[in-house]
Amino acid sequence: MRVAGFGFRAAVTLETLETLFQQASAVSALVTLADKAEHPALLALARQHDLPLRSLPREALAGLTTQTRSCRIEQGFGTGSVAEACALAAAGPGAWLVLPRVTSPDGMATIAVAQGGET
Repeated sequence: MRVAGFGFRAAVTLETLETLFQQASAVSALVTLADKAEHPALLALARQHDLPLRSLPREALAGLTTQTRSCRIEQGFGTGSVAEACALAAAGPGAWLVLPRVTSPDGMATIAVAQGGET
């Protein structure tokens, strides 16, 4: 399973998420934090691409090692990248990043894509 993880600010737009999503390939699901899963722009992206949207509690990200890191995110979430941690956690044990965190040009969102470790 290949999963696209998203981190974003409350004011993010569908256009911003779509721009990031274009960098992902062969994704079977979208994932974000539970408190952001009902954001209209993310729901619209999931509908537009006919993909399931999964959510994770903040606690699921704490302590996950990520390829990239933001000090602000580490302090708030206990991991270096929300997008990377969401993607890795949702893809399951043995998952790896096929697309490390990419930030949107407007700085409103990030995406990362992980491949599940299943064979």
